[in-house]
Amino acid sequence: MSETTKQPLRLALAGLGTVGAGVIRLIETNADLIERRCGRPLKIVAVSARDRGKDRGVDLSPYAWEDDMTALPSRDDVDVVVELVGGSDGPALTLARKAIAGGKAFVTANKAMIAHHGLGLAREAEGAGVPVRFEAAVAGGIPVIKGLREGAAANEIERVYGILNGTCNYILSTMEDTGRDFADVLSEAQAMGYAEADPTFDIDGIDAAHKLSILASIAFGTQLDFDAVSTNGIRRVLAADIAQADSLGYVIRLIGMARVEGTEDGKELLFQRVHPYLVPRDHPLAHVDGATNAVVAEGNFSGRLLFQGAGAGDGPTASAVVADIIDIARLWESENEIDPPFSIPVTELDPTVPAETGDRVGKAYLRFMVADRPGVLAELTAAMRDGGVSIESLIQKGEGADGSVMVAMVTHEGEEACVVKALDLLAGSDSLTEPPLVMHILKQ
Repeated sequence: MSETTKQPLRLALAGLGTVGAGVIRLIETNADLIERRCGRPLKIVAVSARDRGKDRGVDLSPYAWEDDMTALPSRDDVDVVVELVGGSDGPALTLARKAIAGGKAFVTANKAMIAHHGLGLAREAEGAGVPVRFEAAVAGGIPVIKGLREGAAANEIERVYGILNGTCNYILSTMEDTGRDFADVLSEAQAMGYAEADPTFDIDGIDAAHKLSILASIAFGTQLDFDAVSTNGIRRVLAADIAQADSLGYVIRLIGMARVEGTEDGKELLFQRVHPYLVPRDHPLAHVDGATNAVVAEGNFSGRLLFQGAGAGDGPTASAVVADIIDIARLWESENEIDPPFSIPVTELDPTVPAETGDRVGKAYLRFMVADRPGVLAELTAAMRDGGVSIESLIQKGEGADGSVMVAMVTHEGEEACVVKALDLLAGSDSLTEPPLVMHILKQ
């Protein structure tokens, strides 16, 4: 190292799971390359985790250990605090607030914390004049936040959507390839480490909703509104649904979708939805298989932009974390003014109200499990007629093991409110052996 080498950027790392260990390996392996690219070396000086004695496959002896991770920002030898613990509240949030208050830059992969508290943290960071970065919180190693903040900065983003959860995508694409049912593939995904022992956040769409709310704020310059995301997961998707979608020219994917749909009383009408969709086979998202993530942003001048890659894992997520650290090193090296975490100052982010989905126009796939008896099909079609739903195609499958019959419909384009009305007319019918499943069809 030459005598002119700048002082290292000193890091404190909270959380030493697969991603934390990956960050250490990446910084050690690519040290020279990183130094050339950010103008100074990166140096981990302190770490913290729950279990000091656990073997993580990396040598922790060069680093100071803190039993209490919230003590890391108080160290005089730390410039940047990196949080890889997770959880929307608790120690992770305390650590974030202490780091910002202490004038330390903050980097996190914690999508839940940003979705729930991102505006407050951004406000504190802007007041303190310290950078906050969270690229790894959305889509792992895919630089989609940077792509929206920088590469597409000149565009008005008209729609942002994509496959935001690798666990769900692995399950759905495996069901598609093998014809197996959800529960069987979920068990396999858990055994292979693609799904958690408690997969609720993934398969119920909550993880994808966290990410979508962050993307929407950055794409549209709006205030975060996680609570307004309409969220449904993939628990109820059957192998028969996937087979039926295939016969119609579609695949099923869990899609997060957001767009601004006008204003009301000076506030943006923000549509945010995480649902299983039928995706046309010729759409780029139809070819995203396994645990891969992909995000589409449609700009008014750029056109369709596709960001695709590994959405999780130690290497890709560590890559995004260290890229944020390099950004901070370059920022401080240039002595530029600290840019806001959401690109636009919090005070200038547009307030939002949830857009009503009923006025949205599109096609939908409806699946009913019904008793095998005369008159049931007439009851279903009458409800569609009275609700104002026009049926494009209708398929009735044979009797299942429990004696029920599957009836699947694809609607013509129409208002979503009409589908809701038709299903309300069927509510409580003893012809239905379980609630209907609605999956919208993705527009090109």
